[in-house]
Amino acid sequence: MLAAEIGACRLARLERALRSSGYYRRKARDLKGFCRRAAREHPEGFRKWFAAALPAALRAELLSYDGVGPETADSMLLYAAGKAVFVVDAYTRRIGERTGLSRGLPYDGWKALFEAALPSDVKMYNEYHALLVRLGKEYCRKTKPLCGPCPLDRICAKYIRSRE
Repeated sequence: MLAAEIGACRLARLERALRSSGYYRRKARDLKGFCRRAAREHPEGFRKWFAAALPAALRAELLSYDGVGPETADSMLLYAAGKAVFVVDAYTRRIGERTGLSRGLPYDGWKALFEAALPSDVKMYNEYHALLVRLGKEYCRKTKPLCGPCPLDRICAKYIRSRE
């Protein structure tokens, strides 16, 4: 679907499509609003808009849309625009805190930490994020983490503390 089509779509239809994602009513409203505004302000379409924009300017503009926070903006930059921007999510923060990398950093602090430590490369950021998501889902779960078989067990501060 094009942005204009999503913007014109009935809210109930969008809600049904997004139901499995959680907070689907709000997401549907925000997505509809995002697409309406994007179609109005960027009739050239997402592909051309994203390709022509510099990452910092595109991120700032995306953040000005209702419902778009730092994680969503960075996801759009990395996955849709192909810009080298590291995406920080709950898995990244949880793994980073449990391994002792850092604690209590705001979103931009985590982002800066990873971007300073890794080469600025779209494929690497994509793969790194995917691996963190997998690690978070399979081992470093919010509750009842599987520390023993986790590939990071030897460096994980949570695991080390639990064995003492």
